[in-house]
Formats: sequence, C-alpha cells, structure tokens
Amino acid sequence: MATEGAKRLVTGAKRERSLPLVLVAGAIAAAVVSPLLWVVASALDATDALDLLSSPTTIEVFVNSAFLVVGVTAFSIAIGVPAAYLTVRTDLPFRRLFTVLLAMPLVIPSYIGAFAFVSAFGPRGTLQDLFAPLGIESLPSIYGLHGAVLVLTLYTYPYVFLTTRAALKSLDTTLIDAARTLRHSRWSAFKRVTVPQIRPAVAAGALLVALYALSDFGTPAIMRYDVFTSVIYSVYGDVLGGGRDLASLLSMQLVVATMVILAVESRVRGSGVQSENPRAHSTPVRLGRWKWPAVASCLAVAALALAVPLGVLTTWLFRANEVSNSLSFQPVVVANSVGVAAAAAIVSAVAALPVAYLATRSDSPLASAFERASYVGYAVPGVVMGLALVYFGARYGGAFYRNGLILLPLLVFAYVVRFLPQAVGSTRAAFTQVSGSLPEAARTLGRSPVEAFRDVTLPLVAPGIAAGAALVFLTTMKELPATLLLRPAGFDTLVTRVWTAYGSGHVGQAAIPAFVLLFVSALSMLVILTTEEYDVE
Repeated sequence: MATEGAKRLVTGAKRERSLPLVLVAGAIAAAVVSPLLWVVASALDATDALDLLSSPTTIEVFVNSAFLVVGVTAFSIAIGVPAAYLTVRTDLPFRRLFTVLLAMPLVIPSYIGAFAFVSAFGPRGTLQDLFAPLGIESLPSIYGLHGAVLVLTLYTYPYVFLTTRAALKSLDTTLIDAARTLRHSRWSAFKRVTVPQIRPAVAAGALLVALYALSDFGTPAIMRYDVFTSVIYSVYGDVLGGGRDLASLLSMQLVVATMVILAVESRVRGSGVQSENPRAHSTPVRLGRWKWPAVASCLAVAALALAVPLGVLTTWLFRANEVSNSLSFQPVVVANSVGVAAAAAIVSAVAALPVAYLATRSDSPLASAFERASYVGYAVPGVVMGLALVYFGARYGGAFYRNGLILLPLLVFAYVVRFLPQAVGSTRAAFTQVSGSLPEAARTLGRSPVEAFRDVTLPLVAPGIAAGAALVFLTTMKELPATLLLRPAGFDTLVTRVWTAYGSGHVGQAAIPAFVLLFVSALSMLVILTTEEYDVE
C-alpha cells in the first residue's frame, strides 16, 4: 500500500509540473489556429455551399492540388534522401561542396525559380532562341503540372535533405556494422537499421514539402496550373460573382487537406528509434564504380536548381536601359526584410519549444493535438492569412489599425503562424534524438526538472532550435502575399520590390533586390549548415 501511495504521489507531482507546459502549448496552438476562425465564419456564411463544393471547377482544383502535392513530395524524397546519404555516409568526393550546393536551392524563392524557368524554357525563351538556328521552332511546354512539379521539387527537396542529413549525422553506425557482421547485405542493413532511425526526420522534411506545395501560390500561378491557392487568389475579389464564398470554401478544403497530410505523416513517422550512443561513426561506405555517377547526379541537381535562376537574373540585370534603374535600390529595404524575418524567427523558436517538448515527452492525445494544430497555419495560403488578419485588424484594431501601429506586429504574427511548423519540426526531431534517460539521470543527482532541462536537454537540442529558427528566417524572407497585404504604407521589402518590378515588366529593376534576397538567404543557410551538427565533413 505504501508503494502504491508513493506512486500516486509521484504521478500527481509529474502532472502538476506538466500543467504549466500544457497550458503554454495550448495557448500557442490556440493563437496559431485563431486566424482560421475568420475562414470558418466566412465558409459558414457562404451561400449555395454544396453547389460550389460540387462544381466541376472545385473538383478540378482538388484533383490538381492532390497531384501536385503527391508529385512534389515523392520527387523531393527521391532526391533528398539519397543526397543526404551520399554526403554523410559515403566517400563521395567533394562532400563539403556538394552539401552546400544541394542545400542552397532552399534560398531561392520558388516564384523566382518559376520566373527563371519560364524565361529560359518557355515560349520565346532563351533555350528556344539558341535552338532556332537549328530549325527547331518550338520546345515542349514548360507550363502545367510537370512544370510546377519540377520547379517546386527543385526548391523544396532541401527540406528533406537537411532533416535527413541531421538524422544521419547523429546515427549510431555501429549498429549497421553489427548488422553487417550478422551477414545482412548492405541494402538489408539499410532497411533494418538506418531507415527506422531516420524515418522521423524524413517524415518531418516530407511534411514541410507537402504543406509548402499545398500552400504555394506563385509557382502554380506562373505555371498556369490551377490549384487551391491560385484559384483563391483569383476569385477572392469577385464579390458579385460569389468569389469570396468560393475562396472561403476552398480555404476550408485546404485545412481539411492539411489534416489528412498530418495524419498520413504521423503514421509514416512512427516513434523512431533512439540510440544511447549517438554520433558513433564507422568508416564511410565506399561507392566504388558508382562514385562518379553519384557526383554527376548531385552536380546535375545543383546546376539545374542554381544555374538557371542565377543566369536569368544576370541577364535581367544587364538588360539595356534598365541597369541604372536597378541600381537605384535602397538599403533600407534590406533592413526591413531582415528585421521582420529575424523577429519571426525568434518568436517561432521560442513558441516551438513547449510544443515540440510536450509532443516528444508525452503520449497524451492533447500533446499530439497541440502539435498538429501548430501545423495548420502552414497550409493556409499567405493571401488568406493576410486577408484574415486585415479583417481582424480593421474590426478590432480601431485607431491603432487606422494609424498603422499594429500592422507590423500583425505581419510578424502572420509569419509565425505560417512558418511555426518549420521550427516545431526541427526542434521535435532534435528532442527525439535525446534519450529521456539523460535528464532523468540529472534528476537522480538532485537537479530540478527545470535545471535538468536547462543543463542537459537544452544544450543537446540547441542546434535543432537554431536550425529551425534559421529555416523560419529563410522562409520569411521569401514570403510574398502576407507581406503585400499587411505591410504598413511605405514599408518595402525585397520580395515586394521583386514582385512589383516583374509585374510592371521592368525585370531589370527586379535583379538587384533578387540578388540581395538570395545573398541574405544564403547567409541564413550557412547558419543551418553550421548548426544541427552540419559540419559538412
């Protein structure tokens, strides 16, 4: 009886200590979901909802979006996982260089990549001009599903590459050696030992890719492929034609699609396999005759993703009569972009901590629900998020909104809601790699739960937190629709300058802001590569 009483006391003490954590995580989840209340209210207000949802346009948009998400996710895994394995576990030549090159496409906004591919491979594009003297008058169209999948894959596979590489860097490879001594083939050892340990990281990266593909607006619009986001953007302003009702209903479908993706990812991810001896490495796998084909494959992916946009931007920069205009660029635009992105990154990193910690240290359905709720905002298009917060500010902000005093906080809040999953995913993967026995050992030495977390757990997960913050910073730098809708008057950023210049047809004026955007984003990518143990060696 005494033993049972002691157990009850311990259980009660644990619940008491976890209650503040649950409350904080719940508050963060509620704040993330709150902008969706506007979408729900608008959808419930919609007239002829059943007719709109069953219309051929709505069905086509749903099917198109599903094909896009599945295609981009599958190809991103097919590129990201082998690339991560090659740069971590093999004797691939120039591993340091290829790690950087294969991660760098993440710094290029997908809409800039789409502009570049259309300019290079579209009708009357650069490639067609080169082939014209040979009698080739037309090339296969870049527009449509295949073009959208190609561009989005090239600029989202680094999510899978980076998360998988982080898991492989902390993999206990002595387990693989043990499997090999038991006469397992290399492929069998990979399936039985490596895959279970990296599956959570691969699933986290694939989840980010899927949600990005589902919520991206620029690439499908440029590639003339109708999906949720492009249709919502095009019909929202059609008040008389019921456009806002259709936009609200499509936004609700996006949320449902997000829940489905999250459920699938949760089943695929599983709990993973923890090791008591992480980062114990053996000799790299020798590629043998596959060494140079592997080099060629990595080089081809990096060249296609980087050389095309950089080459097109260079031609834009030196177009006749536009060089002087492009050089009128103002440095304050850089400060604006970096400032709001840094604020969003810091807030996201702090908010992700309780959510990720609770998700990895608790089997409670509530903990899982909070984590899933944090991902919902990522699938809501930036334009819908921006309009929801504009509505909220106009209705409840009063003079603060009319005078523009709360627009910047609303803009940062929109970024946090949109990109918090990047911080949560990276932080959760870091917590997963830390065995629960380590802080428990500190507890047996008299440390309080807070001290054990601060002195033992936090230093081990700090690289993952930094990597997540850098990912948020990187993605915030590229966010366009929410920035256009929520920025105060006269508050220009790099992405708004690029979009405005391209939309007006003065592509030369877009070159300098685009290059600066890529440079600043590349610096944040270097932070990612130097954290999470990305020593690229």
